[in-house]
Amino acid sequence: MMIAVDRLKRIAAWSSELTGREVEAARAGVTERTFQPNEFICMRGDRFDYWTGVVSGLVKVSNVSRGGKAISFTGLTSGAWFGEGSVLKNEPRRYDAVALRETRLAIMDRATFLWLFENSVAFNRFLVAQLNERVGHFMGLLEYGRMLDATGRVARCIASLFNPILYPDKTRHLEITQEEVGALSGMSRQNANQCLKRLEKEGMLRLDYGGLTILDLEGLRHYGE
Repeated sequence: MMIAVDRLKRIAAWSSELTGREVEAARAGVTERTFQPNEFICMRGDRFDYWTGVVSGLVKVSNVSRGGKAISFTGLTSGAWFGEGSVLKNEPRRYDAVALRETRLAIMDRATFLWLFENSVAFNRFLVAQLNERVGHFMGLLEYGRMLDATGRVARCIASLFNPILYPDKTRHLEITQEEVGALSGMSRQNANQCLKRLEKEGMLRLDYGGLTILDLEGLRHYGE
């Protein structure tokens, strides 16, 4: 059964600018699937020919070097769509994507994605903005990963989850555990906990049960400068 129009518009911000014909094409090519905690969505080298959106939950995008060192690239929360580069280039994935908690995904098949890419001006505008923002996002991750201390890395990691283009559904509250913050920042839960308490003491955020609330987003984005 095809996904309903109102459902598509709730889980895919980009669909609001499509024409009626384009919405119908998107509906026909999107399905939903639930992944359990620690379940791999795709692994490095997989032929995962889908463009994927996070409906709910939390996804970690990471890799492991040949020497066994784990590298966390980013986290993906509700509203985020990812994998357009691999779909466009028709290549295997260059990273692992794993659900950190129970996660609901919207999955668009490659044929539908390419049809929208070839026929929809609005869809192409979205992709250009998305790819441009993602380049800046990963440049920032590289910079703070090399230049900042642990607290700075946690601050920037959290701030990156509130990018209005990559994550359009966000309020100032984020449901995330300290263990998940550590996983996304590439550190232990204990170290992440210390960093979060320091950020709370400095008035950047408030730690809540099962999550946190952002008090100074710009402060987090520029923490350590």
